[in-house]
Amino acid sequence: MASQVVCVASWNTDLTIHIPRPLRKGETLMGHDFEQGPGGKGSNATIACARQGVPTALVARIGDDDFGRNGLRLWQSEGVATDAVLVALGERSGVAQILIYDDGDNSIAVAPGAGSGLNDQHLMAQQALVQQARVVMASNEVPVSARRMAFTLARRAPHRVITLLNPAPAQDLDDELLGLCDVLTPNAHELRALTAASDHDALDDLALRLLDRLPHLQALLVTLGEHGCGVWYREGERVHSARVAGLSVPQVADTVGAGDTFTGALAAALSKGMNWMEAATHANAAAALSVTGRGAIGGMPTWEQTRAFLAQQR
Repeated sequence: MASQVVCVASWNTDLTIHIPRPLRKGETLMGHDFEQGPGGKGSNATIACARQGVPTALVARIGDDDFGRNGLRLWQSEGVATDAVLVALGERSGVAQILIYDDGDNSIAVAPGAGSGLNDQHLMAQQALVQQARVVMASNEVPVSARRMAFTLARRAPHRVITLLNPAPAQDLDDELLGLCDVLTPNAHELRALTAASDHDALDDLALRLLDRLPHLQALLVTLGEHGCGVWYREGERVHSARVAGLSVPQVADTVGAGDTFTGALAAALSKGMNWMEAATHANAAAALSVTGRGAIGGMPTWEQTRAFLAQQR
């Protein structure tokens, strides 16, 4: 079966330490737990999408090491197509050092390893894969040349392919790349980075400013953690705005991977033909459920679990 969603992806092994609070410069704190698990924003979003029951493929570059082989085994066990994964001989796979605090929040430092070598030529070789998809997604953890080529190829497809960028981690992005995006999924911090705004600017003003600057952008979905997400989308010449409320869960294990779950579940919902508000509501519910499990993928739900959770909220 042809893949309906293609993710141009990063892969990292998450090395997670639990500590009481954020570190100060030069400080050492004793942790109370350590975990090693799968990560990388692209890989996480890919798995979130595949668990939603959508045929999903991954374009990535990994190292020829145990961490890379773990990634291949994981993706294959999740039903993700891996034919477009390049194994770089003699290179190390990416790692992410995650610090989780007692309040459930986190900080992350990433060394991309072999993933930093993913480029436009690799994407050109996957033109057929990209152009038969319904949604192509990427994040800022992927080199910009790979993102740009993936979205350029998607725009040239004979049918409409939705291009989805999660602009995380925050970085400067040129309007050439942003002009190839149909939908962006930043958090509030990343939206401010995209618009060079201060903390005092209202999110609604920033969203409308960005949509005005990018006439081809069809939707902007801003994740707001426990407060849900903000949605701005075009309908003809008109821009609509709405808020999807946050959803309560019985217990928060940690918030690692919640934003990636949102992006992956959104891609799945869009590939199934949901409109912007339906897809945002579905993705918001999937992200809420994701925080009930440990690690980046521990709580990622299936399509059926997400729909059942939404039904309970009603």
